[in-house]
Amino acid sequence: MDKSKRNRFLVGWICITALLLAGSLLLSSSAGHDETIQTAMQDAVLHEENQVSLFGLLPVNPGLISGFVVTGVLLAAAALIRLFVIPKFQYVPGKLQILLEQWVGLFDNMARSSSPWRCGFLGPYLFAAGTYIFCGTIFELFGLQAITTAGRSITLPAPLSDVNGAIMLGVLSYLVILSGAIAGNGLRGIPSALTEISLLLSMSFRLFGALLSGLLVTELVYYYITLSFVLPVVVGVLFTLLHAVIQAYVLTMLTSLFYGEMSEPKKRSGRQKHRSPARRPKTRLVKSV
Repeated sequence: MDKSKRNRFLVGWICITALLLAGSLLLSSSAGHDETIQTAMQDAVLHEENQVSLFGLLPVNPGLISGFVVTGVLLAAAALIRLFVIPKFQYVPGKLQILLEQWVGLFDNMARSSSPWRCGFLGPYLFAAGTYIFCGTIFELFGLQAITTAGRSITLPAPLSDVNGAIMLGVLSYLVILSGAIAGNGLRGIPSALTEISLLLSMSFRLFGALLSGLLVTELVYYYITLSFVLPVVVGVLFTLLHAVIQAYVLTMLTSLFYGEMSEPKKRSGRQKHRSPARRPKTRLVKSV
């Protein structure tokens, strides 16, 4: 009986999906747009037209508004968890306690395994950066709306899909790596850290490019009305969740690895190697013979 109900539900869902797809294909794909797809995708990168007013003071990129919202939500959540959740932790953890401990332990273990010498600051930074990347990426799934200076309604993007946000996070990660080099080897660690200046560009544009690709694909799918009924659910969720997990892991892993490499105490060269005393009599004997 249960199997028959499940089959009927599946058939009904397939029929509804087929009807929506057939109806979308019968509609015009160019109706309801006041800008071309080239303009829409170019503005998703450069933000020259669809800008949002910041408290009525000046127009800014929508990614900045998204960054403010994500940062405020994370700070409020951290304060609530610290005040109301952590004091109730028990020896036998509940579901929320297990989730928090696993999330914190993931980045703490990453820091300890990559940098056993100086991991006191690295763990909290990896936790903060990974949490911000993950939450900032899935932020676009909520579809919060904003009104542009031109009077249009747009969906707030992920904060790191703006190149400025991605570059600043890359700069911050590089400064953390530089601080590890100084903490582990003093001023002698600065030259070795400066040789890895390409990390700044690598981490910044890798993060920006990955998140921007998902934004452009979603923008393309939503633009055409013939594709905007079924595919956005799959494409949006797939790209967003994959980017949230992968990019949070990649940036934190690269930061921890290079931080551990730079903070490792360097051994001074030029140490004299003493020959073992057992060989000295043998050498003298050979010379005397």
